Amino acid sequence: MTSAKSPVNWQKRLDLRIRRFQDDGLVPKLLLHACCAPCSSYVLEYLSQYFDITLFYYNPNITDRDEYLKRVGEVRRLIASLPAVHPVSFVEGPYEPQVFLHAVKGLEKEPEGGARCAECFRLRLEKTASVAARMAAADGGEVLFTTTLTISPLKNADLLNETGIRAASAFEGIAWLDSDFKKRDGYKRSIQLSAQYGLYRQDYCGCAFSKAARHPESENCFLPE
Repeated sequence: MTSAKSPVNWQKRLDLRIRRFQDDGLVPKLLLHACCAPCSSYVLEYLSQYFDITLFYYNPNITDRDEYLKRVGEVRRLIASLPAVHPVSFVEGPYEPQVFLHAVKGLEKEPEGGARCAECFRLRLEKTASVAARMAAADGGEVLFTTTLTISPLKNADLLNETGIRAASAFEGIAWLDSDFKKRDGYKRSIQLSAQYGLYRQDYCGCAFSKAARHPESENCFLPE
């Protein structure tokens, strides 16, 4: 008789990693994929204590260009306003919604949280891994990477971490940083910080399909030609 697989406590794994860095007196380089400003707020407040962070904004799933520009503007404003123990730099990836639409072709009718979302996670984290690898090659040292997405109660932390681990395995000089930022009231803190800094809090993930699910009365799904 086989026993059930024990769930992974991603937050404890992150704690252990941070403790080891502190014991060694290290401030590692971290490429942090940002999905939006509200989710980034707590994660930056938390991780900037321990890491030299470059925030990477890559979200081709946001299929409405005006929405994309609004969200990236809020991320820039947050970085300029939020105190950080170690300075945070910013890199904006390409805005390429057609890449997202191609990646999820055939999955348009999947429910939120299903196979389409898994493919979207893969797309964004593989891009983040490739940028982290370029950073590592340029700097000559290891670069860690992770995503703010695990702060959301609606996102599967196991899936995100497993996807990140696979993405890291395709490159040299990088490593995935385990996370589950919703733990220890991380999500609650992000709401507080969003109110403090007056951040725009969107009510759907970003793609036309999530918008249609959230707002079925909407006539325009904002799908690019």
